[in-house]
Amino acid sequence: MEHALGLEEMRLVEALRNRDERAFEQLIRMYQSALVRVAQMYVSSRAVAEDVVQESWLAVLNGIDRFEGRSSLKTWIFTIVANRAKTRGQREARSRPFSSLDPEAAVGPDRFVDGQWAVPPDSWPEERLLGAETLRVIGQAIEALPPSQRAVITLRDIQGWSAEEVRNALALSETNERVLLHRARSKVRAALEEYLMEDA
Repeated sequence: MEHALGLEEMRLVEALRNRDERAFEQLIRMYQSALVRVAQMYVSSRAVAEDVVQESWLAVLNGIDRFEGRSSLKTWIFTIVANRAKTRGQREARSRPFSSLDPEAAVGPDRFVDGQWAVPPDSWPEERLLGAETLRVIGQAIEALPPSQRAVITLRDIQGWSAEEVRNALALSETNERVLLHRARSKVRAALEEYLMEDA
């Protein structure tokens, strides 16, 4: 499927081709943390993931003249990172295949009756949901997720990617992407429920 680059993205690609350092710094600010999370899906440690991302940035700079715009720039960058991380993980014989994901249910089946909430979650005051402490709890919950779930929820819910973009960048099937996102959201929701019920 062809991807029509937006005007802003075309300008960014052109700036990168002209070796504009500010454009490169902008990309790093936009994607660095999410790229590390993606790399962590395939390698054994954060340090190795950071190393993979650094190598990938060099590949982006070296390959930008060959970028054809058949996908968005961000999908292209994330695909480079995912491919390099997979290769590194395989080389170190420490890759984590999706088949090894924790099979536990993200939300206990006792919380549902005929596909509906047995007891719907209480509504939470908006000011508590938006507080800095709540954001910290959410951030900690995301960091505690298995790497594959952390990468998917980061790209979907923090970076705002579409499901298709995530599947393309991480080479996931539609089912895998949906399951990973569901499990990640459920675990974050459970952590948030626990925090908000502490003072109830």
